[in-house]
Amino acid sequence: MPEGDFEMSNNGKRIRLWVSYDGTNYHGWQVQNNGITIESELNRALTELYRQEIKVIGASRTDAGVHALGNVAIFDVNSPIPAEKVCYALNARLPEDIRVTRSEEVPRDWHPRKCESRKTYEYRIYLGEILPPVKRLYCHHVYRPLDVEAMQRAAAILVGEHDFKSFCQENAQVESTVRTIYSIELTRQGNVPGGEELAIRVTGGGFLYNMVRIIVGTLLEVGFGRWTPENVRRILEAKDRSAAGPTAPAKGLTLIQYEFAGEERKTE
Repeated sequence: MPEGDFEMSNNGKRIRLWVSYDGTNYHGWQVQNNGITIESELNRALTELYRQEIKVIGASRTDAGVHALGNVAIFDVNSPIPAEKVCYALNARLPEDIRVTRSEEVPRDWHPRKCESRKTYEYRIYLGEILPPVKRLYCHHVYRPLDVEAMQRAAAILVGEHDFKSFCQENAQVESTVRTIYSIELTRQGNVPGGEELAIRVTGGGFLYNMVRIIVGTLLEVGFGRWTPENVRRILEAKDRSAAGPTAPAKGLTLIQYEFAGEERKTE
């Protein structure tokens, strides 16, 4: 059983956390032996708060350097502390680059990985000759011109249900590489001093390891004129990681939000 997939307790109540973080200083979400992670910091803070060992289960295991505005985690506890107050107590114990923006009680059988959901990632690219220092941790710098219209045509080919094996890191252990993408939107934001930003938003029912970053790397190859949009269709059909573009750097990627079936939409 992979670490983090332990059985939840049968006692007390189940609490859901909405978690926002700057991933720059962390080795990703999942507990690692070689460094501090978002999950390990949450476990530490919760254990300190409740004075008993608490471990969370996260909805999405973001990679090292990836950010989030709306990741989700759950834990079980037997405590009189009101669920809606937990976020304040945790934030007093967490570093400044991790914040729990909301805490709430959910049904005992609710699990973020076992219910229908969709999530949205955004990848930000800074277009300009010189990258402003304040953008260096949150944008991938591209100083060459991009054909954004061609990138949008290529992105449209990826929308829908497909076998995304070409867009999955090699040796990833998954039962199936079939996933559904609901939308990919490319938006220019030109009011940035010295250049402009390109935001690529991808919404899907689930993603493979490094899938969004590989999609971005592939779209950039189209934007540079090295490939045509039609090449993307052939990449899908190849079902071979080596056929797709490079994996874009982690720092440009942010998990924007989760939406769970039957619940009111949560905005960032």
